[in-house]
Amino acid sequence: MPTSRRQFLAGSIAALGAPLLARDALAQAATAKQLSAFEGEVQKFLGRLTLAEKVGQITQPDQMYLHDLDDIQKYHLGSLLSGGDSDPKTGNDFQSWRELYNHLQARAIKTNPRIPILYGVDDVHGHSNVIGATIFPHNIGLGCTRNAELVERAGRITAIEVRATGIQWGFSPCVAVPQDVRWGRTYEGFSESPDVVKVLGEAAVRGMQGSGLGDPLGIAACAKHYAGDGGTAFGTGLPTGQGSLHYPLDRGDTRLSDADFRRIHLQGYITAVRAGVATVMPSYSSWNGVKCSASYVLMTEILKKEMGFKGFLISDYAAQKELPGNYKQQIETTINAGMDMVMVPDNYTEFIRLLTELVQEGRVPMSRIDDAVARILRVKFAMGLMDPNRSQLADPALEKQFGSPEHRAVARQCVRESLVILKNGSSVLPLGTGNRIHVAGKCADNIGNQCGGWTITWQGGSGNTTKGTTILEAMRKAAGSTNVTYSLDGSGADGASVAVAVIGETPYAEMKGDRENLNLDPEDIAVVEKLKRSGIPVVVVLISGRPLAIDDILPKADAIVAAWLPGTEGDGVADVLFGKYKPTGKLSFTWPKGSSTSFHLGDPGYETLFPFGHGLV
Repeated sequence: MPTSRRQFLAGSIAALGAPLLARDALAQAATAKQLSAFEGEVQKFLGRLTLAEKVGQITQPDQMYLHDLDDIQKYHLGSLLSGGDSDPKTGNDFQSWRELYNHLQARAIKTNPRIPILYGVDDVHGHSNVIGATIFPHNIGLGCTRNAELVERAGRITAIEVRATGIQWGFSPCVAVPQDVRWGRTYEGFSESPDVVKVLGEAAVRGMQGSGLGDPLGIAACAKHYAGDGGTAFGTGLPTGQGSLHYPLDRGDTRLSDADFRRIHLQGYITAVRAGVATVMPSYSSWNGVKCSASYVLMTEILKKEMGFKGFLISDYAAQKELPGNYKQQIETTINAGMDMVMVPDNYTEFIRLLTELVQEGRVPMSRIDDAVARILRVKFAMGLMDPNRSQLADPALEKQFGSPEHRAVARQCVRESLVILKNGSSVLPLGTGNRIHVAGKCADNIGNQCGGWTITWQGGSGNTTKGTTILEAMRKAAGSTNVTYSLDGSGADGASVAVAVIGETPYAEMKGDRENLNLDPEDIAVVEKLKRSGIPVVVVLISGRPLAIDDILPKADAIVAAWLPGTEGDGVADVLFGKYKPTGKLSFTWPKGSSTSFHLGDPGYETLFPFGHGLV
């Protein structure tokens, strides 16, 4: 590691760790041990369950595939989820989500024996399936804040908004350590550095789980994707089966020695387990040719035995179907390797039948079933789900906090601290407010673009997808609406004092976000060039889920701001542009040159444009 980077990490991580070190060590130890606190009750309850009831606890269907409401009792289902596009039939509004949860849970608590369902949903940057939720910057932006306390507050707010709809389990934080920014999930990682990831991941777990799993305002967190999903080799990813199309990194193979794998990709799990994380989600990807969902070494030997993880493992969406063999063999492999709950998500009746057969045939030991169910019950007891005197329905008093101004103020601060000033020639920033500013580009007035993937839908979408403030709206509030003009293509800038091009990526999520190159769209380059021809200073605000190849526009832009995927609070971007907040963001990823022949960090042919930790003030 270059001396400058080593020094930067030492300083930044020392600052990051300060809030952690200041915490009461006894309190943190108690949080990590809470999953063992109900062991006597768990074992007593487990002893009363039939095989059918145990298998039901291991099974997690997606609610959209639930054949009949009575199946919750008929198959003793222990959990349900909403996948990325699995929404209430009545819409994506708050009321619809709360009614969906209450409807399903009300049925579950009538079962005998009474075991409420644990309901899961993706919440990678807020309760982002629901219109009107507070949407935070994606993790790549939060990594640039180097602010563990702020990340914890964001996690806390996310938990409250998830709880407001009744749901008690969020599939986050992602503690991947992306090494190749062509990967479509790069933005889900806090940093390329495990030293940053392990601190911010732990902070996110603390924020989500609150004072403990019994906290009525907290939710069960899920560290994912275990492990090495950010280190896959280019070209080893999932084939689409559609001619030459291929996802070159997603679900690929991470090829590293044990020592390097632990040093880079396990650090976030060590600290998450230390923080008492309730669940861990194994990755679709492989480590040295072995699928993580089939790895006894990863799931049982390292996580459960070596790290002492007491919670339970939840598979990724239908991950077992990507293992070798027929479906029955796939189930046998993943359960015996250590998977505790399986995200089926559709054919749950077949899954239940086959797993039952595997136990009866002795191919899956009853001891493995008992261990899995005990882990699931351990979490349910710790969360208070098994308490008959505690309501398991949504608390209507929390509705007023959902998307509240107070929550959005914290998200705005996250945006402020996440922005990184890459270039500021002639000190064009901060902008003045007395003269006309011309704004252009496809991301300037587009709440969907600035939120990115995993927002309302799985892949996200451009346009007016949810409630928030676009960057253009924020700039007009900051400078006065009459002082800010706008065009999509950059025309009309003549006579303005400065131009601001808000350009970059449109939304994407896993698989579909993998890219062969990182070039800017031609339309984005054209906007910058048109603004430059007007003869005024040009500021580029880049909306993206990863560093992009900006070599072509670097000499044409007087200033460049990496705004990442800031979420719903565009005011945070305007705060930095107009000097209301002095920029503090530092790159959590090295920014490669577009001329690089590899974009995998450390590979031959990787060239650096801006180093890790860069950020002008």
